[in-house]
Amino acid sequence: MDFLFVIILGGLWGSFANVCIYRLPLDKGVVSGRSYCPKCKKQITWKDNIPIISYYLLSGKCRKCKKKISPQYVLVEFLSILFFTIIYSLYGITLTTLLLIILSLSFIIIFFIDLKHFIIPNEITFSMMALGFIKSFDPNLNSIFPNYIHSLIGGLFGYGIIWSIIYFYKQVRKKEGMGLGDAKLFAVIGFWFGWIAIPFIIFLSSVTALLSVFPSLLKNSRTMSSQIPFGPYIIVGTLVYLVFENSFKSLLF
Repeated sequence: MDFLFVIILGGLWGSFANVCIYRLPLDKGVVSGRSYCPKCKKQITWKDNIPIISYYLLSGKCRKCKKKISPQYVLVEFLSILFFTIIYSLYGITLTTLLLIILSLSFIIIFFIDLKHFIIPNEITFSMMALGFIKSFDPNLNSIFPNYIHSLIGGLFGYGIIWSIIYFYKQVRKKEGMGLGDAKLFAVIGFWFGWIAIPFIIFLSSVTALLSVFPSLLKNSRTMSSQIPFGPYIIVGTLVYLVFENSFKSLLF
């Protein structure tokens, strides 16, 4: 029953994540207002808004206008359920679980917004920086979280190193490279997991991005100067780091 509750909860919060993904880039509120079809703007009834299930019952189409609904909605809800379930199975009913669930939802929202709009919302990064630092004052949290000193150093280091890369790239190439949203995202990671995580995640996200775009480079459908959203690769790199955290840290200590 516990896992059933976690799955339901994950689906509901995944549905809310979809609202954030759609509305934040449009500067619309995410709390007030009923959900509506982005094509016909008709309000969606509760029975058509059940996470994952309604999508398949409606064959992936809006009940009113019959236009296709993006499969992204189902993917976001599925990822939310997956993260909720994994985190709960690892940490149980603890404050660590709650914190990681909040962070995972933020990562999902950032991933899909940056993927489509090439922006990382300040509303999320600033709030996650604050939460990441505040939670570091609790000595009873899981050891994956640093203390407040390492958290502060991590946040400043994460932002500073990416800001430096952006600055020097612009000086040399005379054009923009990475955006400050990426620097803020690394600050979030630093506040949450400490400065030790930053070099590894920079490496992992860079390798992931290179492997992702390499086929396009071979086909000449993309050039090295083509714009790519780096936020999703940072998030993937962070997840890989967290899975193999002990192995990475053993390289230093």
